[in-house]
Amino acid sequence: MVTVEKRCNEVALPSSSSLARFHGQLEVGLHHGGRRLTPQRRRVLDLFESIGSGIHLSAEEVHHQLLEAKLRVSLATIYRTLRLLVDMGFLHELEMSEGGHRFELASHDTPDHHHLVCVSCGRTEEFESEQVLDAGRAAAERIGFQLLESTLNVRALCPSCQRPSVISSA
Repeated sequence: MVTVEKRCNEVALPSSSSLARFHGQLEVGLHHGGRRLTPQRRRVLDLFESIGSGIHLSAEEVHHQLLEAKLRVSLATIYRTLRLLVDMGFLHELEMSEGGHRFELASHDTPDHHHLVCVSCGRTEEFESEQVLDAGRAAAERIGFQLLESTLNVRALCPSCQRPSVISSA
């Protein structure tokens, strides 16, 4: 299993042209909303861009990764920045059934993907399914809704959490 820290440490930073594109889009969007691209917002977006799509981080994990990289951003600022980046379409938010939230870089390659989420440890794996998309389209048509996206979150136990714990006798 690849941990968030291992994945973040293994991934090379994105190219300057890639970051410039994201920063330019973010800056334009912020400017239209009367806001600016602060160093803190830039750091959060850079982290997600560096790890790529498919990795789901909580606000606390974002905070930890930035601290590990010696980049100081308060947890409150991270929460506000994550909400803003979701609202602007740069990140997708995955709501966990236990009340937590995880975030991932928005990807145009797989906009309608689904998640297997371990209810014990939080491990999250992505998958694609045409059947799920077809069911979403059919339900929307039948009820008269206009389908915008179709995602499914499956709650399960990952292989590691399915193993019975071994109690050692002293």
